[in-house]
Amino acid sequence: MNKYIVKCPGCGEVRDPYALHCPDDDALPRTEYFKKQIEPTDMPGIWRYYDWLPVNGIIEKGSGRPVTYKSEGFAKELGLNDLNITFNGYWPEKEGAIRTCSFKDLESFPTIQRLMEHNEKRILVVASAGNTARAFTHVASITGYPVLLIVPKNSTYRLWTTEEDTSSVCTVTVDGDYYQAIAMAEKIAARDGFVSEGGARNVARRDGMGTVMLDAVLTTKSLPQHYFQAVGSGTGGISAWEASMRLIEDGRFGNNMPRLHLAQNLPCAPLYSTWTGEQTNGNCPEEMYDDVLFNRKPPYGAIGGVKDALDDTNGIIYGITNKEADQARKLFEENEGIDILPAPAIACAAIMKALEKGEIKADESIVLNITGGGQKRLEEELPTRQLGVDLEVSSDDTDAENKILEKVAELLKNRGY
Repeated sequence: MNKYIVKCPGCGEVRDPYALHCPDDDALPRTEYFKKQIEPTDMPGIWRYYDWLPVNGIIEKGSGRPVTYKSEGFAKELGLNDLNITFNGYWPEKEGAIRTCSFKDLESFPTIQRLMEHNEKRILVVASAGNTARAFTHVASITGYPVLLIVPKNSTYRLWTTEEDTSSVCTVTVDGDYYQAIAMAEKIAARDGFVSEGGARNVARRDGMGTVMLDAVLTTKSLPQHYFQAVGSGTGGISAWEASMRLIEDGRFGNNMPRLHLAQNLPCAPLYSTWTGEQTNGNCPEEMYDDVLFNRKPPYGAIGGVKDALDDTNGIIYGITNKEADQARKLFEENEGIDILPAPAIACAAIMKALEKGEIKADESIVLNITGGGQKRLEEELPTRQLGVDLEVSSDDTDAENKILEKVAELLKNRGY
């Protein structure tokens, strides 16, 4: 059953649904769904929003979804009357069931489902600073789909899982930062037998993240005036923007385009610097409150990218210091009663800064995307284990690619793939 097409927002042409690039421009491919009014399903997890996910089937086990509720504690502390929190993580009382405690799960499930539908046999290559790797490990463990993770060496502590069988996952660490892990992953993905997960250009990843806005709007019954999220590449902001376009076209939730309020962590904030023209200096990512937000090459200027999303929504980007993030995190946790990851603390600090600057008003409708939380709670209630590292390479090693290829071949053969 064909339920969508993929079009280039630059030239307007329909493209191959699995294409990551348009041959005529640099635009991000975008899905168009034939069903213009979304109807939530009774399927589990993220598949509740099946109508607007670019898949024709589901992975039945293991999926969670965003859960939206009206804030009382944090909202009262800030003096806000209509703050809605969309929580992505583990929080049983709120029906939060994302076992990686990160909204990256929303990307990994539709991405691997699409690969399986396409009868893709190549090994999926995923570069990550930790949370994305955890999410793809989770889905790979459920489906058995072979995945090669390439992560910075200092991010290995984030590679934990609640799954027992991770035999389809190969993990390689790079002695460098996230950018160097991405560069290595791109080289490997270009080889025969491997396929890239696509990053911001993958419509499955963006539409998966877009379910945050879908859940918020279907819960509150109207599009918000403001949307807050911490970003690295800015893809989450693009996803919220695209989901809002579809919801406006739906016609039942108003015609207000939510204003994007995106937040980055100073001093390592390329999007903030590009948008504001303010240069920042520091040791990156060592000085960051959360280095998962450091992406040196975000999709800023591409057609349908971050700049277009900000321009269309009258958006804004905030630079948040480590001190501001830490204070906001403590305030949120004390008032909402759940732990959160460092990245969403930066989004919380952005709301506080927006209030100070007069960018939002007390009675306006606001959605705050808590992109990860409940990890402490999960570790108290469920068994977790660290993912093993299969190979360590240096970004300076001219033979690193061959070492990775040899190790992957060896591991997959030994594991029966």
